[in-house]
Amino acid sequence: MLRVLLVDDHAVVREGYRRLLERTSDIEVVAEAASGDAAYRLFAETAPDVVVMDLTLPGVSGVETTRRIVSREPAARVLVFSVHEDIVFASRALQAGARGYITKSSAPELMVDAVRAVAAGRPYLSHDIAQKLATQRLPGQSLPFEELSPREFEVFRLLAEGKSIADIARILSLSQKTIANYQSLVKQKLEADTSAQMVWIALQHGLLE
Repeated sequence: MLRVLLVDDHAVVREGYRRLLERTSDIEVVAEAASGDAAYRLFAETAPDVVVMDLTLPGVSGVETTRRIVSREPAARVLVFSVHEDIVFASRALQAGARGYITKSSAPELMVDAVRAVAAGRPYLSHDIAQKLATQRLPGQSLPFEELSPREFEVFRLLAEGKSIADIARILSLSQKTIANYQSLVKQKLEADTSAQMVWIALQHGLLE
């Protein structure tokens, strides 16, 4: 049996995933989490074969949670299942260590195929994401935010959501001074002088719902 940890902040959505996966004879959902912090804890407790990870979570994002899980266990197999079809999210998730990325607009049976593939050590991308990744390096194309480190990207995302420096420091368990330094670096790299400009950049590239 393939043991799966489901991570999504909506209980109804998790129930749908569970029913879909457990209709098979070889997949078992061993735990569910509604936040990144809970996902990290349950990963340590249950050692699942595959983590099915949403990206939009309260507090720490799915990208940051993936990074933390893979930092703890480099062999961890994370499959992102997200509403976000923008290449920025897919690229950051894969950089954080995800082994696969499928969008919620994909056919339901793709999730089962993706879980099996990722569990077997094979990468898995839904067609729409694979196509966008294949074209991102064409001449004249550049990936937004590619100069931001994983930590800088997470700080940027939280700032764009309207979180204060104090809020971000609490969420990421860092000092306010450290977050302020990250804020300065992000503004410099994105050539944004104000918080409003950062929000506009995030909206332009689909980082905010």
